[in-house]
Amino acid sequence: MIFSISGHENLLGTHRNTLEFTRHGHLTRKGDCIVGVSADYSVDELKKLAKKYSRMKITITAGGLKDTVTAALNKDFSHPDEIVVRKTDFISARTLGIKADKAAIGLNRGIIEMLKNPGARASVEIAGIE
Repeated sequence: MIFSISGHENLLGTHRNTLEFTRHGHLTRKGDCIVGVSADYSVDELKKLAKKYSRMKITITAGGLKDTVTAALNKDFSHPDEIVVRKTDFISARTLGIKADKAAIGLNRGIIEMLKNPGARASVEIAGIE
């Protein structure tokens, strides 16, 4: 599944344990795990993916830059507005992935710098891994 995210002037991408994509268009500096706003994903597609696969690979593409994150899937993901991926094993309705190999701070800083521009767009692909 592929969806788009937008940048925001308050985007920091510095959280050490999580990363997040949100449907909301507004972001404060307290949201240091958020790496994309105005995400246009399908919750139903994500729920199906989470039930079908045990792991996922997330590929973020902005400009000519790409970065990937792998994580175990939470089969009970159900949040309509937020996708959270965690390095820990904490699970909530917002948590799509746990035991991730990266958090926001570990993402390619070139991508994060691009996404600090409110006019920037990036592509996010989430693929299931057997």
